[in-house]
Amino acid sequence: MGLKIDQDFIKVMQLKLTSGTVFTGSKSDSSHFILNETAVKLTGIKNPIGKRFKFHSTNGIIIGIVKDFHFASVKEAIQPSIFSYRQSSWQMFIKTTGKDASTAITAVQSQWKRYAIKYPFEYSFLDDEYNNLYKSEQTTAKLFNIFACIAIFISCLGLFGLATYTAQVKVKEIGIRKVLGASVMNITAMLSKDFLLLVAISLVIASPIAWLAMDKWLQDYAYRVQLSWTLVPLAGITALLIALVTISFQSIKAAIANPVKSLRSE
Repeated sequence: MGLKIDQDFIKVMQLKLTSGTVFTGSKSDSSHFILNETAVKLTGIKNPIGKRFKFHSTNGIIIGIVKDFHFASVKEAIQPSIFSYRQSSWQMFIKTTGKDASTAITAVQSQWKRYAIKYPFEYSFLDDEYNNLYKSEQTTAKLFNIFACIAIFISCLGLFGLATYTAQVKVKEIGIRKVLGASVMNITAMLSKDFLLLVAISLVIASPIAWLAMDKWLQDYAYRVQLSWTLVPLAGITALLIALVTISFQSIKAAIANPVKSLRSE
């Protein structure tokens, strides 16, 4: 990618110069080039500062190297960038703060109308441009969060209903166990273990599927994080805790109930 910039571009964009110098605005800059690290690697030039370099029809000298930076989505690998000098351009980059943005826009618009009245004044914010690159990912993340919450809520309702039904079916058994000396903890564990076993089995089935799906999704990105093995046990423990909290209310309620009432009809 070739970019024509002035002497202030690198400073305004806060690009990191790894070696060499930036443009100074002198006439000699018209034959100077600044490359990013990827461009240097692709050209294979050793110690590039001061070396001759030809880009399109211009023969010049490399005066600086900037650290690689992202100018597109991280789904794409960083492309080689070659900066050449140009004093004026059809674009202007204005550095401002969020509080002063409106003032900066008004000031730039007044100058634009003064010198380029034939052309419409259009502007955009760089942070909005980058946000648009990841708009689909942000929308997907929101949808996943919403559907995940709905799925967890429905699952909790199902577990709560099953726990209530099981406690009613085993009400006599619970009363007998209490009379024979079973503690609240023993009865709660008895009522909970079957549900927790089912949750554990579902985790064994779902974990590899979720892992493969996440790994497949990350393959679309040239720069991505590595999945940590701790995600699986962490997700499993969280699911088990949610299930335990859901069914423990009915289990404890049944365990502390008076056994006389449940056995009176016998």
